[in-house]
Amino acid sequence: MTSETVVSSRHDRIGLAASTRASWQSSYIRTAVLVDVVCALIAGALAVHVRFSSPYYRPTAYLAITLAMPLVWLAAVALSGGYDARFIGVGSDEFRRVLNAGVTLTATVALICYAIKFDLARGYVAIALPSVTVIDLVARYRLRKRLHARRQAGACVQRVVAIGHADAIGALIAELRRDSHHGLSVVGACLAAGAGASVTDIDGVPVIGDIDHTVHAVDLLDADTVAVLACPELGGARLRELSWELEEWGTDVYVAPALLDVAGPRTTIRPIAGLPLLHVDHPELSGAKQALKALFDRTAAVSAIFLMSPVLAAIALIIRAGDGGPVFFRQTRVGQNGQTFRVWKFRTMVVDAEKQKAMLAVHNEGNGMLFKMRQDPRITKAGAWLRRYSLDELPQLFNVLLGDMSLVGPRPALPEETATYGRHMQRRLAVKPGITGLWQVSGRSDLSVEDSVRLDVRYVENWSLLLDLQILWKTGRAVSSGSGAY
Repeated sequence: MTSETVVSSRHDRIGLAASTRASWQSSYIRTAVLVDVVCALIAGALAVHVRFSSPYYRPTAYLAITLAMPLVWLAAVALSGGYDARFIGVGSDEFRRVLNAGVTLTATVALICYAIKFDLARGYVAIALPSVTVIDLVARYRLRKRLHARRQAGACVQRVVAIGHADAIGALIAELRRDSHHGLSVVGACLAAGAGASVTDIDGVPVIGDIDHTVHAVDLLDADTVAVLACPELGGARLRELSWELEEWGTDVYVAPALLDVAGPRTTIRPIAGLPLLHVDHPELSGAKQALKALFDRTAAVSAIFLMSPVLAAIALIIRAGDGGPVFFRQTRVGQNGQTFRVWKFRTMVVDAEKQKAMLAVHNEGNGMLFKMRQDPRITKAGAWLRRYSLDELPQLFNVLLGDMSLVGPRPALPEETATYGRHMQRRLAVKPGITGLWQVSGRSDLSVEDSVRLDVRYVENWSLLLDLQILWKTGRAVSSGSGAY
């Protein structure tokens, strides 16, 4: 085979890989555009119907404005980056851009109407623009869930070659396999020099060679993405050269910083002395935003207790009628800054459960010091149902009301657990423990102790009220499915 044939074949494969990825991305974006058009028409028609409901009024001008509204909305979303392929399937970024489009468009319309003295019915604007924003957010959410379903089936996935040390690559593989909705699949690995010459695979993913074999791995595996993990052996100059080599292939390059658990809002790129330095803000563990979190927690707890009081009373009666034992189970847990408190739960086990625990110790399936059994004989019939849907946690709303806990936070730890904490794990105690958290929406009892710690530390490092709202939203789905609960 001549060198010209090899080059031609390689370019054909490059074109095919790029075409495959561009195909599903373009299809998703076209669908998003169509969805946005329909949402704009629905919002405009709703505004006309509500604002001009009188049969004696013919809003011809506003019907024309409604027909033009999709074009205006598409322009606003496009300018906000709502069709950027980099954010396909990334809910928070995609939703933020749609929301920014709605806010910006509303402000722009108000300013233009004021500047040119155009008499646009305020009722129409007040209904149409917020409506299109909300309807589009819901539609984009459904579109994103459909994409996630396709990714779980193996479609719309980017093939990744990971570069770094074996343990870091193994952690990335485990994370992407657990959460397939990210749309990334590690198909090959290239290890740092001296990182294990005898390693042939990592969790079933073949090791192609060292960093110098990256381009060969991309060619061999038809990969379209390279993920560079924290790797001191890959300096700035070598990384730049590697990006130049991959540029010919149209391969995306993702570079993970050493601070893997620090999210985007806390990081900014600052060019200093010609170097792109990553500036990391300190997490906001006190101050006005924490006061707002406390206010939100207690307001939500009061509302939930009031609305769910019939459910709480019914559960109490069922437990009491079961064996005549106490309704509540109380246990000492460790809260913020190491302060202990008594956590409240509905009792789900027989009265002498603690006495039986020693006999069942050999059957422990829990992570670390937490005792867990999938078929725990101490759990009552009502208790099994309560645990499956986390209803036994509802009395912790009173702990939130007392200020011992938050709605969202790390799992409240036992004193014997915290006694073994190293410095890394002590970070979990920087905030109040929560009724739910990242651990709750990421596997519950199925998580290993390492994963639980990692998720708790990630929450502490990246806390925000928006993240709390996202976790609360996901908690509903995790609880309704009953997965990981026993």
